[in-house]
Amino acid sequence: MISSKEIFKNISLFSHLNDSEIESLIEISSISKYDKNSILYYETEDMDKLLFLIEGQIKVYKIDKYDNEIFLYYIYSNSMISELSNLNENKIQCFSNAEFVEDSVILSIDYQKFKEMFLFENAFILKFIEELIYKNQQLQCIVNRELVFDATSKVAFMLINDLKMFNQLKRTEVSLLLHIQPETLSRVLKKLNRSEIISIDRGKISINNYDELKSIYLGM
Repeated sequence: MISSKEIFKNISLFSHLNDSEIESLIEISSISKYDKNSILYYETEDMDKLLFLIEGQIKVYKIDKYDNEIFLYYIYSNSMISELSNLNENKIQCFSNAEFVEDSVILSIDYQKFKEMFLFENAFILKFIEELIYKNQQLQCIVNRELVFDATSKVAFMLINDLKMFNQLKRTEVSLLLHIQPETLSRVLKKLNRSEIISIDRGKISINNYDELKSIYLGM
């Protein structure tokens, strides 16, 4: 049976750590086994553990508005599983679904304690990681917009996340950005306006109900 110390040494992220640092990690970690076809997590779930795949294989995918499965990628042994989107929170929000395609072994590390012990010691490294995470968030937005969201979800997402730009651009420019027809954009805005989720005054949009608008693309 491979030792806990060897497990960490086999993961590239931790391979440079000394024995003392690895011992500290072992104290805040646990190892679990999962059966083939079981689910590790679903998208939009929150987790308080940083996860790594030690043995086995995981399929990562999303579900679109029509319940179609959209395959994203596989995760292989000795790789990080968690999709970080915010270092300022003690929870990790799952961007996608993760399903085991083989019997697997997972390493779980307490996320809050890991941050305190290894990330918050160097302000520059912390800022650098935050920039990398921001770039990852942009990629996640593209995946949702192009592969998962229907037209209404695309419009709702942009209104929530970039209302200022939405109001600055011409409707034809917004349509090009969202890859939908101008007529479709017009229908969506009229529907949201009739539902009083948004208001439209002289072509400018204001949001009346943030929660309801956000629920459109979150599928709540």
